Amino acid sequence: MPKVVLHGVRSTEPMLLAVQIGNAARSAFLNYSHRRCDVGGRRFFSVTCSLFGRGPPSRKEKKTLDIPGLERVTYADRMHFVPGLAKPIFPDWQRDWHDPHHYRGPNNEEMKLHKENPCYVFNQRTKILEGVRQALWLTKSKLIQGLPEHILSLADDPANQIEDQDERVQQAIRHSRFWDTTTIRPKRDRFCPVLLRDLLHLCGTLQVKHTSLSKRILAENYRVAALWNREKDVFQVRGLNGMLLNSMTSLPAVAQSGEVLATENHTLETFYPISPTIDLQCTYVYDQKNDTGFRDGYPYPHTHTLFFTETEDSAAKFKPEQLRAKMIMFAFGNALARAKSLHGEHPQVLEHPVVVQSIATDGRLFQFIVLQLNTTDLGPDTGVKNLVWMDQDQLLYDYAKCRPLIKKKIVTVPAGLSGYQPETFKKFLALHLHGAV
Repeated sequence: MPKVVLHGVRSTEPMLLAVQIGNAARSAFLNYSHRRCDVGGRRFFSVTCSLFGRGPPSRKEKKTLDIPGLERVTYADRMHFVPGLAKPIFPDWQRDWHDPHHYRGPNNEEMKLHKENPCYVFNQRTKILEGVRQALWLTKSKLIQGLPEHILSLADDPANQIEDQDERVQQAIRHSRFWDTTTIRPKRDRFCPVLLRDLLHLCGTLQVKHTSLSKRILAENYRVAALWNREKDVFQVRGLNGMLLNSMTSLPAVAQSGEVLATENHTLETFYPISPTIDLQCTYVYDQKNDTGFRDGYPYPHTHTLFFTETEDSAAKFKPEQLRAKMIMFAFGNALARAKSLHGEHPQVLEHPVVVQSIATDGRLFQFIVLQLNTTDLGPDTGVKNLVWMDQDQLLYDYAKCRPLIKKKIVTVPAGLSGYQPETFKKFLALHLHGAV
């Protein structure tokens, strides 16, 4: 009989050959079906689980049955496992000292600030779906496109302009984009704050002509908190919100009493079936307070202008529509906190409206907003509304490149600064001079 070889099986006897073939086939099947597979740090003994990337089935904890009148016999006294005896249930071990690495906080219901009704919070990272429309409904405001004419006229007066204004603004842009860093393409985290501070420094050179500009101060990393009721829901704006320009005196009212009373006929735009609370943080633990972020007696109590700069962080990067909504919400929060500190918590139509301005930039594109808080009675949709003036997507310049952009051997964008728009800085200067001229 010829020799037969099968996975190490080598025999000439027919009966012995059949037994060895069976054993070899069985071992090969077991090695295949019980192959060790490491997927995601787990050990599998099944080919199917390793192919589909699923782990072994989780063990379900058996529920212990408590029968009244019967005592469970456990192996707790023996301090080791004993077959036939029940598994003991020990109470949670409580430390006698405070360990911050293993701290277990109390339940929400046990906290002092727990409330029955939820609060919807808008913070510095909130990106609301409906953008400006949702912000207008939340703040009970009417939108007016464009900035007020009497504010824009402040920068058109030659007496209020800076000497060699356009040239010095372009130098500020070059400083932020080219001279402040050695990188070819600096990040927005670097050149946005530099550009904003350079522009504020240029506006501050007018203190010789307008001495009231010296009665202002910049504040960073302050926290504001403003709470109000809208219909049956509770809303709150809180958290960090950019750089703040404070003043010793408040801004004058932009709209007069006749225009304010005319807002009673305005109907707020809704976005049904989308809920106005969408994308807001819902919490049952919150403090019902209104805080401007500064102590009583602070010499610069009045909010003048909020400044927002865009960053490279993807989590903190906003689309233009969401950024404008954030500007409205935080300008409203600062105005509401100031109004309640002056006039109390009772909802009312303000005799002296509170005006707050807001400017946002990504280093190239500017957004301008002026908000006038006319009422703190924000519950119903009827009555006097607040006013918001908005001028959006204003380019300060087109391009600022260290190297020219060449396509098909043709220079499409030259190196350096190109496409400077002087009207954008005039709007920036007009908002800065508002309240000082």
